[in-house]
Amino acid sequence: MKNVVIIGASHAAVEAISTLRKNGWSGNITLVGDEVCLPYQRPPLSKAYYKGDVTFEKLAIKNPNFYENSDVDLYLGRRAISIDRKRCEVELDDGVKLSYSKLILATGTRARTLSIEGAELPPIKYLRTAKDVDAIKENLVAEAKLVIVGAGYIGLEVAASAVKQGVKVTVLEAQNRVLARVTSPEVSSFYQERHRHEGVDIRLESTLKRFKEKDGRVHAELSDGERLELDCAIIGIGVIPNVELAADAGLACDDGIVVNEYTQTEDPNIYAVGDCSNHPSLLYGRRIRLESVPNAVAQAKIAAMSITGHDQVYDQIPWFWSDQYDLKLQTAGLMQGYDQALVNGDISTRKFTVSYFKSGKLIALDAINSPAEFMKAKKKISRELSSGFL
Repeated sequence: MKNVVIIGASHAAVEAISTLRKNGWSGNITLVGDEVCLPYQRPPLSKAYYKGDVTFEKLAIKNPNFYENSDVDLYLGRRAISIDRKRCEVELDDGVKLSYSKLILATGTRARTLSIEGAELPPIKYLRTAKDVDAIKENLVAEAKLVIVGAGYIGLEVAASAVKQGVKVTVLEAQNRVLARVTSPEVSSFYQERHRHEGVDIRLESTLKRFKEKDGRVHAELSDGERLELDCAIIGIGVIPNVELAADAGLACDDGIVVNEYTQTEDPNIYAVGDCSNHPSLLYGRRIRLESVPNAVAQAKIAAMSITGHDQVYDQIPWFWSDQYDLKLQTAGLMQGYDQALVNGDISTRKFTVSYFKSGKLIALDAINSPAEFMKAKKKISRELSSGFL
């Protein structure tokens, strides 16, 4: 009997299952995930879940009835270790082999790790799963000292959550501003000021040399010799796409698993979706890999549509969001390569936008507490870029 095997228990997996069944897939569906639990939401981990506003049960993307009603075979707490493309088989770490007609890789990413002295000490943590958050929270009672390495979305979201609970937070960022990879100096400056106002100690152009343990306490030693005592350190220096399974099977990989506009790899029976997937963007005129739930869900739908004979090209405007304090940052499009930035609104009111242009075309927009402007920008960017990128 025909079988779609999905590797990676994620938002993408849930969307693929739903779309397959809605579009008439009557064969088997098999889901493989390396955590023992059903797919759950990841974005709240650094915010609502960390703060205790939601329980783990509330993070579930779908309740157990969804998988039963969709007739899904679950292999949870298992890891896929190899793909045999000739036999159309996936081998799991317990020796089980699963035959597939079509295979969807939703393997996601893993945290980029530090390779410095002391990085293996117990207080040094990474935040990728609910268990990671549980371990972090054990070390972070009020007045605890937290060092966050990296001022990206995750680092700043955790900083905002922790400082509100009385934790003493220091953020170390090697570059000269926060969120440097994803936004403009105007937005970076706004967030830096807000975090400092809330009591977060942000250290820019600050390089971590090593972690040292002395007299039962761990310190972060900076390149200038300063030592910061800590109860916990969270490393947020980016992620690495999980491509090894695909690469070992001979599939093309280049900053992600290379796919076409239908999320299909060079093997017509294998698809790759979400954070691990590198796809062509007709709108931006280049290949991109996106780390976002909206992208993962949309690509999974495209893959399932293709498997059921309803091919659609994937070429959506990328969008992202981040919640910090009472600030909602919503980003439409990709701002890299812009030559003009225009601020609209009064930054002091915490409600404004920054539009990014390239040769007169709107290519992206950051909206802070401005959801209507964000929605308008998504449509406008799509219209402007669909006429041909520069």
